[in-house]
Amino acid sequence: MAKEIWRPGNMLYPIPAVMVSCGRQGENPNIITVAWAGNVCSSPAMLSISVRKERYSYDIIKETGEFVVNLTSRQLTRAADWCGVRSGKDFDKFKEMNLTPQKSVEVSCPGILESPVNIECKVHSIHELGSHDMFIGEVLCVTVDDRFMDDKGRFDLGAADLVAYSHGEYFALGEKLGKFGYSVAKKPVTKKPAAKKPAKKSSGKKPGSAKKKSDKK
Repeated sequence: MAKEIWRPGNMLYPIPAVMVSCGRQGENPNIITVAWAGNVCSSPAMLSISVRKERYSYDIIKETGEFVVNLTSRQLTRAADWCGVRSGKDFDKFKEMNLTPQKSVEVSCPGILESPVNIECKVHSIHELGSHDMFIGEVLCVTVDDRFMDDKGRFDLGAADLVAYSHGEYFALGEKLGKFGYSVAKKPVTKKPAAKKPAKKSSGKKPGSAKKKSDKK
């Protein structure tokens, strides 16, 4: 298989396109769409978002030390794209996109009510990397839309109809191919039905009528 050599660049796709909400007291809350985002630690739960210094939300997040990551569904794709190409300096993004600020539990900035999942974070650390600075956020609270909770109390991620971002384009997530560990899971043993024993043929003799073998030689 032939492969072409590309100059160094970001080719790790697909990735999530999340809507990050933030805000300062006395100002309209803002939304920035971020593609460089991901989980970085499970205990304590932490995630990362990377933001350019020149973005309007950069100073807000740095000053307040908090933000909310809102997952993007199919219904929110247009709003996510619009919030990614417009600046909060010029627009009230919640108002322009008819989105509802949702009061958060642990942070002062709101989440997005229409998003299926809201992840409230406080800034743990900031790492200057180059074109972007990475904000490591400790997860304080997660709220989910109860429409996507199954009867066992588990979040049905597939039902949320989330989208992914790949090289400048948005895609709906596809069909489920497996689950974690399925490649090494033992296959369930299927028990074969017990074979029926053949019915004994009748000798035609009455019980006890069989003759005993003679002891005589």
